[in-house]
Amino acid sequence: MIEAAKRNESRQDAIADQLRALGVEAGGVVLVHTSFRAVGPMEGGPLGLIAALRNALGPDGTLVMPSMSDNDDAPFDPATSRAAPDLGVVADTFWRIPGVARSDHPFAFAAIGWHAAAITADPLPLPPHGAESPVGRVRDLDGQVLLLGCGYDACTTLHLAELLADVPYRVPRHCTVLTDGHAVRIDYGENDHCCERFALAEQWLRSRGMQAEGLVGHAHARLARARDIVTVAREYLSDDPLVFLHPAEAGCKQCDAARASISRAVRRRLTGPVAS
Repeated sequence: MIEAAKRNESRQDAIADQLRALGVEAGGVVLVHTSFRAVGPMEGGPLGLIAALRNALGPDGTLVMPSMSDNDDAPFDPATSRAAPDLGVVADTFWRIPGVARSDHPFAFAAIGWHAAAITADPLPLPPHGAESPVGRVRDLDGQVLLLGCGYDACTTLHLAELLADVPYRVPRHCTVLTDGHAVRIDYGENDHCCERFALAEQWLRSRGMQAEGLVGHAHARLARARDIVTVAREYLSDDPLVFLHPAEAGCKQCDAARASISRAVRRRLTGPVAS
């Protein structure tokens, strides 16, 4: 049984070849969101997948993954705070690898390679995924975004597009940081919602030939340039700033909260007169 399982494992070099065929660029910057379960069993487990990604990028490339905490009430420690469970086992493995740089704030990303320090060096970004954040730096460096076994609902680059488009919703959120050795709560507004309608970006990009697709291991993979994702999303957001929110009648609590955060004056401008 063990031998049969090993025969079903994907080899690291085969995964690296698939990544190159998909369009991952040697020497480039790649922000990866991944579901290891979707990729399937592979040689070396999560560490093997990370090795394959680094192999595809080559010695001059930079690998980036989300690494934020999900505990808003505890100060973030880049040396010990685990990555949020919904980021997956690969992301939570990545930041622990020697030589990986990690942001020193709760909305952390982790990176290794030529541009790792620059991508993770910014101070606490509020809201979390603005221009001066790891996601913004990947865009600045003309990096790629790889969705490996997951969809655009995991794509933090679309939150960057929302902020650059100045969407009108900001849901109350908070985080906790250490200041002079004391835990300090910081309240802020975030362009947050359920993210399900981020899936619209796939067809937008596909229709313009801006997205590569293919199998990596057993997972469906999508690859696009961060700049293209932002540019196309901003076009649609300029026509409808609420395009990523479910309509009010859909009953989505997270999107309803985002919609409720919009000021009365802005809602009137977007949708017409508001009933008293």
